[in-house]
Amino acid sequence: MHTIVLKDEFIKLGQALKSAGMASTGIEAKLAILDYQVKVNGEVETRRGRKLVAGDLIEFKGEQIKIEG
Repeated sequence: MHTIVLKDEFIKLGQALKSAGMASTGIEAKLAILDYQVKVNGEVETRRGRKLVAGDLIEFKGEQIKIEG
């Protein structure tokens, strides 16, 4: 499991995928999100601008990213 520690109030979903190394570019993150491959807190998310806060859990390609404050 990857962990992202917030520096601000939130991080956007596309940025979180890049930060965790699960997407190499913003375009790659965007396409994965639009292709229904990413879940946030167990539900498919199609907005790459979705604001993630501490406690959120992302699932992508069988891996997880936990957002911590």
